[in-house]
Amino acid sequence: MASQNVITLTADNFDKEVLQSDVPVLVDFWAAWCGPCRMIAPIIDQLADEYAGRLKVGKVNVDEEAQLAQRYGIMSIPTLYFFKNGEAVGQLVGVRPKAELERVIQTVL
Repeated sequence: MASQNVITLTADNFDKEVLQSDVPVLVDFWAAWCGPCRMIAPIIDQLADEYAGRLKVGKVNVDEEAQLAQRYGIMSIPTLYFFKNGEAVGQLVGVRPKAELERVIQTVL
């Protein structure tokens, strides 16, 4: 079950929710047909709940938001981008263990 703390990001709200955010943002570029994306989704949801208020978590469906995927050069999914103060400060590609994601989150908080 998806977390209520995960925002659906689109071309319409990306700049406001991510680039203008006053807290760091984790953006998950994914697609419904992607097996690895489905594998990492529960971890993304857990992180959204555990870091609520300190870290914003959003998801970009690359099939529905192709221009955002192109803007950030997404070649493989899942790709996780970490933003702080409107700048991309980290990127991970593929399924990663929760502990690794938490290490990166700690560097952007």
